[in-house]
Amino acid sequence: MDLQLQEQVAVVTGGSGGIGWAIAAEFAAEGVKVAIWDQSENVAAVADEYAQSTSATVIGLQVDITDRQSIEAAKNETIGQLGNIDHLVHAAAIGSGKFGFPFTNLAPEDWPRILEVNVMGMTNVAHAIAPAMMEHSSGTMTFISSVAGQIGSPTDPPYSASKAANINFAQCIAKDLAPYGIRVNTVCPGMVKTALNESVWKAWHDQQPAETRKDYE
Repeated sequence: MDLQLQEQVAVVTGGSGGIGWAIAAEFAAEGVKVAIWDQSENVAAVADEYAQSTSATVIGLQVDITDRQSIEAAKNETIGQLGNIDHLVHAAAIGSGKFGFPFTNLAPEDWPRILEVNVMGMTNVAHAIAPAMMEHSSGTMTFISSVAGQIGSPTDPPYSASKAANINFAQCIAKDLAPYGIRVNTVCPGMVKTALNESVWKAWHDQQPAETRKDYE
């Protein structure tokens, strides 16, 4: 398809794998200049693969979204190499890696890292990207939340709670940035075949008796 995005600039967090990987690939196929921000050490290699398969300009920057200095450096490098950022898709997130039903299967100590990455990570990225978009009175922000944030999925309560926070904060951002012509949305996928979802399945699977286990497929 042709979404008329050629030569625009997009940042995709968590673009080295999972949903972020698919989004970055589609942007590249549309001729968008893409900056993949990811904590993975392989992010530059992943970006090269996109670039070679689509002829698009794709860069990969290793970024820790819980570190504001890391984000600021990535933003400056992105703008320096690609130009002003037109689109943000924030897909970076983590789960607990445990099966949280009932919630007492987890301890309070299992929560802080998830909230730091999924809630404060979103907050840090939004604060870094918004000012330049406001200055140019244009842009889009899309935050990948989850159906777990809408219904309180019990498989991983801290993940569910963090995704509910993503939805709520995106609503706040949307109201703040609408006067600047900036659109803000969340997308809430269901179960998608990703490494994160596989970890949820494995946490459930490993504690089941043999007769009730189901394979990942």
